[in-house]
Amino acid sequence: MSKIEWTEANWNPTIGCDKVSSGCKNCYAEVMAKRLQAMGNMDYKDGFKFKMLPHRLKEPKQNKKPTLYFVNSMSDLLHEKMDYNFLDSILKVIKETPQHKYQILTKRPQRMRKYFLKNEIPKNVWLGTTIESNKVKSRIDLIRDLDASVKWISCEPLISDLGELDLNGIDWVITGGESGVNARPMKEEWALNIQKQCKKQNVAFFFKQWGAWGSDGIKRNKKENGALLKGKIYHAYPKEKKKIVI
Repeated sequence: MSKIEWTEANWNPTIGCDKVSSGCKNCYAEVMAKRLQAMGNMDYKDGFKFKMLPHRLKEPKQNKKPTLYFVNSMSDLLHEKMDYNFLDSILKVIKETPQHKYQILTKRPQRMRKYFLKNEIPKNVWLGTTIESNKVKSRIDLIRDLDASVKWISCEPLISDLGELDLNGIDWVITGGESGVNARPMKEEWALNIQKQCKKQNVAFFFKQWGAWGSDGIKRNKKENGALLKGKIYHAYPKEKKKIVI
């Protein structure tokens, strides 16, 4: 099971990462990795250094129940130190478990694009990239024409207004505020701007959370801040496009 609201389970065949943009500043996965290291978990004996874990490849095969997996809540599958042979092995497991769906999210969409332009995208894979601020909005262009059944963007943590969005080719947008001790506040108008553009462009919109800062600009427990945007819950999921096999 996963505590992440927009998925059902996490699968982490790799762990660890390195910061590439402002959205990484207060990385929850890094905090969790250090906690697991302190608890003596041997997978995390090197802390948050990127590591491939072959013994975790079999996990989805042991689950017969159709499940929506987030592939890598504790890492980035397209990390610069990823061995492409190991990535091939991960995709092989995905192809061999068609009962599941897999959400792959990266802050390195240029590497995602390079890999998947040369390799088949399984029909049960959703490809996504993170757009946390206006400065990295161009990441959308690197995935919008990839041949995935679902293409999505995660605007979490949302740390600036994204302005005008071209969501052509995008099926799903997740938005959320940052949590944690050093969380940066998200303004209500930033989230509403995304919601309105999703509605206009017929894109599924999922508002995950306010995080540490509420809509009133007050910092408190994220559970108290909740996930209401102008009094509404937005938990839409995308419709998958059927891929034509020739």
